[in-house]
Amino acid sequence: MSTRTLNLGILAHVDAGKTSLTERLLHAAGVIDEIGRVDDGNTQTDSLALERQRGITIKSAVVSFAVDDITVNLIDTPGHPDFIAEVERVLSVLDGAVLVVSAVEGVQAQTRVLMRTLRRLRIPTLVFVNKIDRVGARHDDLLRDLAEKLTPAIVPMGSVRRLGTRDADFTPYGAPDPAFSTTGPVAERLAEQDDAFLAAYVEDPARLTYDRLRRELAAQTGRALIHPVFFGSAVSGAGVDTLTGAIRELLPATAGDERGPLSGTVFKVERGTAGEKIAYVRMFSGALRVRDRLPIGDAEGKVTAISVFDDGSSVRRASVGAGRIGKLWGLGDIRIGDVIGDPAAVTAARHHFSPPSLETVVAPREGTDKGALHAALTQLAEQDPLINLRQDEIRREISVSLYGEVQKEVIQATLADEYGVEATFRETTTICVERIAGEGSAAEIMGKEPNPFLATVGLRVEPAPPGSGVDFRLEVELGSMPYAFMKAIEDTVRATLGEGLYGWAIPDCVVVLTRSGYAPRQSHAHGTFDKSMSSTGGDFRLLTPLVLMAALRDAGTIVCEPMHHFRLDVPADTFGTVLPALVRRRAVPHTPSVRGSSYVVEGEIPAAQVHALDQLLPTLTSGEGVLEASFAHHQPVQGAPPTRSRTDHDPLNPKEYLLSVVRRVSAGA
Repeated sequence: MSTRTLNLGILAHVDAGKTSLTERLLHAAGVIDEIGRVDDGNTQTDSLALERQRGITIKSAVVSFAVDDITVNLIDTPGHPDFIAEVERVLSVLDGAVLVVSAVEGVQAQTRVLMRTLRRLRIPTLVFVNKIDRVGARHDDLLRDLAEKLTPAIVPMGSVRRLGTRDADFTPYGAPDPAFSTTGPVAERLAEQDDAFLAAYVEDPARLTYDRLRRELAAQTGRALIHPVFFGSAVSGAGVDTLTGAIRELLPATAGDERGPLSGTVFKVERGTAGEKIAYVRMFSGALRVRDRLPIGDAEGKVTAISVFDDGSSVRRASVGAGRIGKLWGLGDIRIGDVIGDPAAVTAARHHFSPPSLETVVAPREGTDKGALHAALTQLAEQDPLINLRQDEIRREISVSLYGEVQKEVIQATLADEYGVEATFRETTTICVERIAGEGSAAEIMGKEPNPFLATVGLRVEPAPPGSGVDFRLEVELGSMPYAFMKAIEDTVRATLGEGLYGWAIPDCVVVLTRSGYAPRQSHAHGTFDKSMSSTGGDFRLLTPLVLMAALRDAGTIVCEPMHHFRLDVPADTFGTVLPALVRRRAVPHTPSVRGSSYVVEGEIPAAQVHALDQLLPTLTSGEGVLEASFAHHQPVQGAPPTRSRTDHDPLNPKEYLLSVVRRVSAGA
């Protein structure tokens, strides 16, 4: 049985050949007898019907194979930027990665986004240049592009023969090759990244034997200082054996400590054939066993079954141990991002990519039950929390967040194919945010009109820097009233900030509790609790939105739209046509630079305009323009601020709010 495990991500821009490479690796390891083709819809990891129909990866998939004494859990991830959230969840469980680049199309926008993130997270990464057997495949200038556009810390690991032909092949550098000599490019690149190695390189180069260079190569790759580059073809198999050897030699497999404290993280949730919830967990320490009980949120769950990945498929086991990836049954309340066991041993989940900047309203088609649509979307949100369902209780509408139009099409097709729910999607709109303009305060005093609640709440709001989140503070004594009431105020503040004065979320601000008061518990002579004379958590939960909105109105808010940084590479003779199109879409281009026969221009553009520009670019540049765009920041909207329909009971309108919530409370009583 394998003693070490390597959790390996395969990442790339769409159509670079990730899934084809996965098939070839599985075939080389003897896991599958026949290599599937994406075009034929018979690949091992694209198991969803929609993936087979569209020929793209939508959901991450795990498959396992062995390389000597190492069990490799290979995770195939989506390449399309609309599904970047799926990639984000995988990053937290990786020991290493292979970034796939097409030898024909070269470095694409998504390639750059992925490599920046892999380097920032210091995930050991190999680069595999695929499709060397295709007409138009490049080598020397592609290596220059990798160094310029991804990172200068690349190390070519061999040479290509018969490039661009069906017989193309990759020859790895070996012991006698000059590349691995003390004056060769491998030693030079290693010396650039490590001071101790540089000293040895300068003082006694004779000691830098081939074996020493290979050990240093593995060490620096494992520390994500350098990125070895391999060429090959997933279709023909050229170079794949060399890549497999490099995965074993250069990427850090772990043995894991099954006797350590239990810790793991859930990175994927799906539904089984019977509708049961299945959680994918990466174990960092300890071992989880069938029938173990786990705290999940405020509840407790019992693990009823476990599968681990072995030899190409998942197989039932009594436990899953450190370093492994397992599938868990029985945990009905579990969610993506939940921690199993000791949270101290798990790296805190962070957003590595920008959140979705688009949203759309989903409505059932005539004859489709609204409840069925809501249930289906709720299950999809379990699998992708960034869909972020937003329920409008007043209009009975549901909104979902999106990265792009392809994701919208996939959600619509998934609803129809997997849930039998026909839905329509309104035009996609941009998700703005609100920033607090100044300081504002408000208070409602118990016993004073128009406050009908047995609660006193005073709040002050202040601006906070972008990215700082919501900071709730106290200016009242902690013991001045029961903690449960203070917690009710804080929780309600955070929930209410989901919709500011214009209906957009306020992600960053300081909220200070300045006044508090409550009616102590009152009982009748016979000992029964009298709710009409005693404060409850509900009093604070219902009053707080009114006070917070009044404080926000006093402070004022500014609506800000998401802006993307763009990089546009166009033929020089088309730049005069492209520039007016940028200006019409409210882009702010910087001074262009000349690169050969191309113009490269960078700048900022509203997120709402990126899709339209991308659609127009092929016409403006005869198909030769390349656009990269990624979220940069939010900036104030020019002109009248856009509004978003409210989903709450509109605490901006106190009279209507009180009529609504008091009626609702009375009905509940």
